[in-house]
Amino acid sequence: MPMICLSDFEAYAKKHLPKMTWEFFAAGADECCTRDDNLLAYKRIRFRPRMLQDMSVMDTRTMLLGTEISFPVGIAPTSFHRLAWPDGEKSTARAAEAMNTCYITSTYSTCTVEEIAAAAPNGFRWFQLYIHRNRALSEGLVRRVEAAGFQGLVLTADLPYTGKRRADIRNNFQLPPHMAVKSFEGVFEEESCSEYGLPPNFIDPSISWNDIYWLQSLTRLPIIVKGILTKEDADLAVRHGVQGIIVSNHGGRQLDGGPATIDALIEIVDTVQDRVEVYLDGGIRTGSDVLKALALGAKCVFIGRPALWGLTYKGEEGLREVLQILHDEFRLSMALAGTAK
Repeated sequence: MPMICLSDFEAYAKKHLPKMTWEFFAAGADECCTRDDNLLAYKRIRFRPRMLQDMSVMDTRTMLLGTEISFPVGIAPTSFHRLAWPDGEKSTARAAEAMNTCYITSTYSTCTVEEIAAAAPNGFRWFQLYIHRNRALSEGLVRRVEAAGFQGLVLTADLPYTGKRRADIRNNFQLPPHMAVKSFEGVFEEESCSEYGLPPNFIDPSISWNDIYWLQSLTRLPIIVKGILTKEDADLAVRHGVQGIIVSNHGGRQLDGGPATIDALIEIVDTVQDRVEVYLDGGIRTGSDVLKALALGAKCVFIGRPALWGLTYKGEEGLREVLQILHDEFRLSMALAGTAK
């Protein structure tokens, strides 16, 4: 059966993944209201298309912090890609490199940062960071990431504690014995790694805006903060010297009842006023969703679950198909809305 749209990949993944894995990828927090609203919010937005605009030459390219990508869709950080495909994050990196877009690698990767970099040596990659209670571990990881050629550091700001994901609790979700969080392989051998492959309370809940300065003291990489949903926090992010903001609610996996990201975008863009680049994740399922986000001020969007569906389908090839469908739909939406670049 030909794969026509992203929902085809979703249906394939739901059918072929083990129930526990599917529910881990799909889960939201609590009643999943925010997860679901991320999608529904796009359906409430309407275009004002312009006609007779000469669509004979079109350009989908954009720049992220000075690096050109082929179109404004990157791959958001998600955990445990080897649950979807044997090569895991290596396949993700290759697909992103082939499509000339940005891949944000997760702290919770099942391949090392060195393996990911070697798999796609010319790829454009940022690294998503959770700060460990033992700051030396996080400092060492930042230095490894920079040495491996990653080009940006994405600090997740919305996870002092893990949201209540009911499906994972019911399923007693655990990584299979042959998989590990490779960023910290061998570090916690004497401890119970019962919370998503790492010890409980792994993440430091005391992180604050001052930790932006701490990260800046460790690395020359640009710092992007992920998880911003209000104009007040957007302003704080700018004043603390970040280079980018990702408007994100963690795919609806943290606070249930927060805004859909596309609804939060407008006030953040208005507040930032081009002082830093603003990106968005959550709810992107079509090329027209991408265009809506850009029309409301996002520089680029990032996809999470759809990337995992593509990996489940055919690894690198499947993820390339997902990205190509989004590219083609985005280009068509641009043309039908009357904007050539």
